[in-house]
Amino acid sequence: MDKILIRGGKRLSGTVHISGAKNSALKLMCATLLTDEPVTLQNVPDLTDVRTLSNLLADLGTKITLDGDASASQGPYGQVITFHTPTLAKPHADYELVRQMRASVNTLGPLLGRNGYAEVSLPGGCAIGARPLDLHMMAIEKLGATVTIENGYIIARAPEGGLHGGEIVFPKVTNGGTENALCAAVLAKGETIISNAAREPEIKDLGELLIKMGAKIEGLGTDTIRIQGVEKLHGATHATVSDRIETGTYIIAAAITGGELDIKGGNVEHIRAFVDKVREAGAEIEQTKDGIHVNMPQGKKIKAVDAITEPFPGLATDLQSPLMALMCVSDGASMITETIYENRFMHVPELARMGANITIQGNTAVTRGVQKLNGAKVMATDLRASISLILAGLVAEGETSVSRIYHLDRGYERLEEKFRLIGADIERVSDDSGAADAAE
Repeated sequence: MDKILIRGGKRLSGTVHISGAKNSALKLMCATLLTDEPVTLQNVPDLTDVRTLSNLLADLGTKITLDGDASASQGPYGQVITFHTPTLAKPHADYELVRQMRASVNTLGPLLGRNGYAEVSLPGGCAIGARPLDLHMMAIEKLGATVTIENGYIIARAPEGGLHGGEIVFPKVTNGGTENALCAAVLAKGETIISNAAREPEIKDLGELLIKMGAKIEGLGTDTIRIQGVEKLHGATHATVSDRIETGTYIIAAAITGGELDIKGGNVEHIRAFVDKVREAGAEIEQTKDGIHVNMPQGKKIKAVDAITEPFPGLATDLQSPLMALMCVSDGASMITETIYENRFMHVPELARMGANITIQGNTAVTRGVQKLNGAKVMATDLRASISLILAGLVAEGETSVSRIYHLDRGYERLEEKFRLIGADIERVSDDSGAADAAE
């Protein structure tokens, strides 16, 4: 195991390039199962989760070819990968592979849509609270499927004659449920209407790939999506949308260090609610032709702001912990309320080790800004919590050591390299204590 060391106090400045979105790339990869023709994905981030899902797809019969790094137009990061599943080796997503990453459950819709039958293990992933799959199952049942849970697996069977169109009304917004419904419906007979659909940029990105593959979809980016089923999908080439969570992370990195960054590939509209909060805190943020420019005037105090996480276009839950890191050194007290996941404050005890003053009251964290944070040994608990510790370390006095960084490797491509290029004093070293911990 490795750990990351950060020596804080450096003002960050320069240019950083945003990678393709992890949360989009994984869903695009699953969607390639819907056709027997090759699908080439560009701007795929080089991450642990991508490699894990690649192993699962290979087990299902997908031939995977790495075609090289991203073209110059996509920035210096990312990969070009072709996925080709001429025949499904099996419709069974095995527990040993699925348990490593929750996004593997997004093979359910594509397997059912193409094969008429799917067995997908109940997933694992970050320990950030209960994320039930009842809405995923309800959605495909509306398309005629029979769904049961047997021995830890979701078993889905299409009716005789295949899936048919239906009306799916989600009682609450669900990203994964919308994605599985979309992938199952594109090959179903007739029209499917998804109401209260998720509107995230990653959902739109998935829909745009499916359209390139021959699907007939209207309403992407709205809460009502209409799909006219087609008999067959074909191959396509598609570039993954830029990662809005990574974009927000570097916006905070500039703000918390009193820095100035050009964030290539960033899109304000993808994180508008978050940007509004960071502007309110004092940062100057503007959309440019090819990204975002962010500047925190030197010497300007960070203003405390209140925030509530909500489904898109609200403030993304994945950006809650970076915003909290900024509030740790703000002038005043802030209240951040988490409405998406009930266990997403696991970074709070670790930030407290660095001197942060945070009190949890139910699903709200009250952060009282302190004049300084101090470097400390801290531990990453999940992907999004981990990055708050890195951000806090950038501004802390002394050295911060972040262990269990395999969580970070699931979602941030070349993190230390990118931070070093904009002036951070950061490095990855071997963590002998972490290895001992893992062996227990």
